[in-house]
Amino acid sequence: MKFVLSAAFNDPQHLIPLAVAAEQCGFAAMSFPDHVVHPETLDTPYPYTEDGSRRWEAFTPWVDPWVAIGACAAATTSLRFTNNVFVLAMRNPFLVAKAVATAAALSQGRVTLTLGVGWSKVEYRLMQQDFHTRGKRTDEMIEVLRKLFSGEMVEHHGRFYDFERLEMNPVPPERIPIWVGGISKAALQRAARNDGWLSDLQTGAEIASCIDRVRAERAALGRQHEVAALAFMPASLAPVARVTLLAVDTEAGGLEGICEQGMQPQLIERVEAVDRLFLVEAPGLALEPGTRGIDDLAEGGHGCSDE
Repeated sequence: MKFVLSAAFNDPQHLIPLAVAAEQCGFAAMSFPDHVVHPETLDTPYPYTEDGSRRWEAFTPWVDPWVAIGACAAATTSLRFTNNVFVLAMRNPFLVAKAVATAAALSQGRVTLTLGVGWSKVEYRLMQQDFHTRGKRTDEMIEVLRKLFSGEMVEHHGRFYDFERLEMNPVPPERIPIWVGGISKAALQRAARNDGWLSDLQTGAEIASCIDRVRAERAALGRQHEVAALAFMPASLAPVARVTLLAVDTEAGGLEGICEQGMQPQLIERVEAVDRLFLVEAPGLALEPGTRGIDDLAEGGHGCSDE
């Protein structure tokens, strides 16, 4: 079991000390959320609460994830960094590729890009990007990113993006995993085509259903034997922790195989009833519940390395 720490809603001045403390305590990774602005009035209801209100208050600090990752990477040596989630289609693909590749280069490859399509029309409009084509553009942007990450002379001629031969450096020192966040059919299909899936706050039954759907989509693509990351945010933990629990579908039978080996006999019950989700052989990740800041982490975070 490994652990990941969420950076959401923390004081920016705490992020680097948190990263250092997380690494010292044995955490495997740190994740960063993403919003550019906080509109006073929404023109789109927040899709993940019953009343459409946001889960955070105005004036909550939202750091730029890639600037923060670069800063935290400079202060650590083994901690990995990811997002929950980065709204890809709200940006220019060349600027994203440059930021992510640079973060990967400076961190010696300790970066995973976890992306989503977002929900805020206001932010898309302010960023001068089309909201209604965000899903299709996300798919094409992933193609563009993969080409640009190669560091070779590449060209692209698609529906939304078109350019002649060019190259972008620095080159990431290793392949950057791309995970996809979301619970819609399109998001789960996109996750199946890439390297992993991230849920939103869901019940155990909802998480189990999404896992089955991702597996089915991967099987339809002939990818059922490939390693895939599966990341969960159980709703039962929301009152006590800002957590993401991550597991891995392995080549040796995936989560079902692990169940058969006796490590995780009841997914739903464990997600809803316990603070940690014991799912994986390796290299699965999970968050230490209840961690709120540097002092909490220093007091309670030791011993979070592999067991």
